[in-house]
Amino acid sequence: MEYIKNPMKIEERSMEMIQEIIDDIRPGYEFKGAIEEKIIKRCIHTTADFEYLDILKISESAVENLIDALKNNATIYTDTNMALSGINKKRLDSLGCEYKCLVADEETAVLAKEMGTTRSMAAVEIAARKPGRKIFVLGNAPTALYKVMEMIDDGKLEADAVIGVPVGFVGAAESKDELEKTNIPYIISKGRKGGSNLAAAIVNAILYSM
Repeated sequence: MEYIKNPMKIEERSMEMIQEIIDDIRPGYEFKGAIEEKIIKRCIHTTADFEYLDILKISESAVENLIDALKNNATIYTDTNMALSGINKKRLDSLGCEYKCLVADEETAVLAKEMGTTRSMAAVEIAARKPGRKIFVLGNAPTALYKVMEMIDDGKLEADAVIGVPVGFVGAAESKDELEKTNIPYIISKGRKGGSNLAAAIVNAILYSM
């Protein structure tokens, strides 16, 4: 059997195939810019789902804010270890950025029990207490996304941007719709689709574009 073994060649060919399929199924489709193209294509590359051509939404200042924050030692907070594991940490280390998932921490479990909320919500509360610039990368928990919005609205949290792509049924689509209505710089996936792998892919696309 003959097949491509070089990982760089595999990715290169994948991206070529993605463009070929876009040309076939959506002739004339135009991306808004080079970075948006990289983000959406990496989302498709990760999921093999071309619906992201339509359902991935990027607010006007989101990419600019994300890049500025990453260049200035921001901390990325994820809602799952899966999302955290998928992000290119060598790139983040080279930028002097930190990256954390607080959901499984004992402090988070205790606070969640005290508050009577999910661990994901408690993790946002704890992240809000930490110093420095913050980026939230949420691919799983709508409750975390709601909590981020509530705390920002109450003036208890500052975030440079939110990548809000929780997947699922209860609150997933609705939480992203609510984020879209705010002034918070965001990248979202409309509807039920999303996930930790998608969240990581979006971060990586931005890192690779820098």
